[in-house]
Amino acid sequence: MASFDTHASDREESPRTASVARRAKGPWDVSEVNEPGEGRVDLGGLYVPGVDGMELRVEVVGEAIVAATVVLRGSAIQLQAFAAPRTEGIWSEIREEIAVSITEGGGAASEVQGPLGWELRAQVPAQIPDGSNGIQMVRFVGMDGPRWFLRAVISGEAAVKPQAAGLLEQLFLDTVVVRGEYPMAPRDPIVLRLPPDAQMEPQKPERNNRHGQGDQASQAVR
Repeated sequence: MASFDTHASDREESPRTASVARRAKGPWDVSEVNEPGEGRVDLGGLYVPGVDGMELRVEVVGEAIVAATVVLRGSAIQLQAFAAPRTEGIWSEIREEIAVSITEGGGAASEVQGPLGWELRAQVPAQIPDGSNGIQMVRFVGMDGPRWFLRAVISGEAAVKPQAAGLLEQLFLDTVVVRGEYPMAPRDPIVLRLPPDAQMEPQKPERNNRHGQGDQASQAVR
């Protein structure tokens, strides 16, 4: 069952104000970074930090690249950016929607204050490597920026062991979002693209349980 703190709004002046305060440490808007490509992988709508030993995958729905996933040391973080209203944040509303979706699908979610602000810690039904049905522990984190929202889904060891999460949490904070100046409806995904000269290695398509994105094909970037 989803669990929500009814006093969260009392401790946050507003979702937008709290997000702006936390964003003093990132993630960054492209206008706030002098050299966004320095030490980061250029995916168009996102600059994702490069970390030694990481594997970078892009998640594809149809012909559109909708997310980027970094796999590192037994953990993974999926990053996805969306357009957002100019004057207010949307993470508080999205957290509640994700929690409802998870519980309706047979999982459980709790809203907690984590290192990156308010997040959801969830148990979601998933297929385990031997083909049977099981439970996967995941963390949903997010941050409201100027006309954009960045969401991350953390899985693997970093979802259950705080000592394993620090590197992926810092990767989230070091990510740069490129919203663009063209009109977009709130919650429209910000378009990603492959890095120049990237080579793709298709992975096995999988059923995605991460809040309403349906079937995705994952491709490793080489």
